[in-house]
Amino acid sequence: MKLLYDFLPIILFFAAYKVAGIFVATAVAVVAALAQVGFSWFRHRRVEPLHLASASLIAILGGATLLLHDKSFIMWKPTLVYALFASVFAASQFLGGHPLIQRALGSQLQLPPPVWRRLGWMWVVFFLACGAANAGFVQYYARAENALRAAAPEAPENAFDDLDCNADFSGGTARALCERAESRENLWVNFKLFGLMALTVLFIIAQSLWLARYVEDGDDRPDDDTAGPGEEEACSTRS
Repeated sequence: MKLLYDFLPIILFFAAYKVAGIFVATAVAVVAALAQVGFSWFRHRRVEPLHLASASLIAILGGATLLLHDKSFIMWKPTLVYALFASVFAASQFLGGHPLIQRALGSQLQLPPPVWRRLGWMWVVFFLACGAANAGFVQYYARAENALRAAAPEAPENAFDDLDCNADFSGGTARALCERAESRENLWVNFKLFGLMALTVLFIIAQSLWLARYVEDGDDRPDDDTAGPGEEEACSTRS
């Protein structure tokens, strides 16, 4: 359920996009993200810093998308959010005493310090991979849009924003390029929801399988404070 809650702005973005296009979808995502922050504050009197940062980026980039009528801002948002998450998780490996993932899950799992550090780096790599994947889809769409602009230089700017191929691009070549750009924009929207959610689920499953051996052996392990000098090295070798 928490995964669905975290993905709620993306789910609403997807639904609004299918009905009314990318700009209405952007406005819906901004409202949903800010509503999540408000709900968390109302219910818990606190907001997770990463959630607040993510909502802020959605508000800023979504606002720029609507104000400038330029969808590239919202399309690059996932890459910037994941880059921010990766940076914060990487910094926590060296600052603050414990990796961020340990501070989040330490009350639920008892793991040796080297395992927490490896787990933290796994999340860094995951965030970077998701950000790079989104960048790839955005560039894939941008190449199609650039080709369309080159083929139809006389078309008004809003024609490239809304991509109404039947109304704005009647020529054979331009219309075909418009349909290709529209298809790639749809591909990005589908990846934004289904692709990123699938990657997240697969990563969590892989992480759980990797952690299972430590959790299963947890009762037989001494507490970190009483572990012998070779405990961390043994765990490092096993991993």
